[in-house]
Amino acid sequence: MSLVKTLGHSLLSAMFISGGWHAFVNPDGRAQKVEQAGIPLARQATILNGAAMTLAGSALALDIAPKLASLVLIGTLVPTTYVGHAFWQEDAPASRAGQQIHFLKNLAMIGGLLMVLQEK
Repeated sequence: MSLVKTLGHSLLSAMFISGGWHAFVNPDGRAQKVEQAGIPLARQATILNGAAMTLAGSALALDIAPKLASLVLIGTLVPTTYVGHAFWQEDAPASRAGQQIHFLKNLAMIGGLLMVLQEK
């Protein structure tokens, strides 16, 4: 793997490893949003999502099945983005803007993961 590819995978995976680990070990704040979205077993779903992000992010960083890892990360990021950063539900302009930035950041990460899927 080239230096640029290694660096790119590592940088892309850092957010998943960090955020996933925090969701795994301290799910309560995130689980509250998940529960409000009507998802059953919110705490368990949050822990599972965090574990998947941590493991798949680590796999991507280590170049272990990077395409599979990217698919898993996309699969975790879509519901996380929709539930966690629903900027359209925010009334306060500052909160709305902050959530919109996180929403767009997650879309950019999905874009990076799609690029990994196209690598040879």
